Amino acid sequence: MGRVEGKVAFITGAARGQGRAHAIRLAEEGADVIAVDICQDIATVPFPGATEADLRETVKAVEALDRRIVAQQADVRDLGALQRVVDEGLSQFGHIDVVCANAGIGSMAPALELTEEQWQDVVDVNLTGVWKTVKAAAPSMVERGQGGSIVLTSSAAGLMAYPNLAHYTAAKHGVTGLMRVLAVELAPHMIRVNSVHPTTVDTPMVQNPATYELFTGRQGVSREEAVEAFKPLNALPIPWIEAVDVSNAILYLASDESRYVTGTTMVIDAGAMAAYKIPHQA
Repeated sequence: MGRVEGKVAFITGAARGQGRAHAIRLAEEGADVIAVDICQDIATVPFPGATEADLRETVKAVEALDRRIVAQQADVRDLGALQRVVDEGLSQFGHIDVVCANAGIGSMAPALELTEEQWQDVVDVNLTGVWKTVKAAAPSMVERGQGGSIVLTSSAAGLMAYPNLAHYTAAKHGVTGLMRVLAVELAPHMIRVNSVHPTTVDTPMVQNPATYELFTGRQGVSREEAVEAFKPLNALPIPWIEAVDVSNAILYLASDESRYVTGTTMVIDAGAMAAYKIPHQA
């Protein structure tokens, strides 16, 4: 049997990147999936959003593993839309055991140069959207009385400062605090709540010209050129981790292997949070 055989996972931001990787990894280990994504651009985000075609690719990948999936377009800022997706998933599968509040966006500017719209969009999606995801899905878990696992996607920026990302850093710190409160409040129901904190991940949120410019200070940087600029962010001599590295952490937290793990911040950061930096050698 798979490590999450018979479980149902509700995943936001599932059309591509980390969300798709989580859906596939959990499906590989036996889970059925309820997947949502906004599938459109957000005006203040300097790179394209996922598309409906991306979400269909996630569906194909999960179904290729002989698992069931309910996938719908929804904005995590819209509680009613999330509730409708949850209700559809419950009508199909009967229960939700795992929640992956993964959806997130980013933009960049010094704190005093951020526009109100940039600030609000990032906080609304990355923090309030996480709360709305839990609010939509967790009551059915409480009512069922069989426990469960909720994993909130924070970031290394949820535990340390990232200049030019004040809104993102504030939101991700907020996710860490939300996780800690939910872990206490839901513990009596045997629902575990943890957060994951990746360093830079090889996804569209990192692999785009705006992010390259932020971390290199130069325009027109190629992916190959960005590799060397990103390596100093981590202690291990790598520029970024793969989405599946986060998915493996999600899988552990979703499985019964972590049945008594709650209220923790699981860091997958290649040493980015180390107190010192190791000089990289050729």
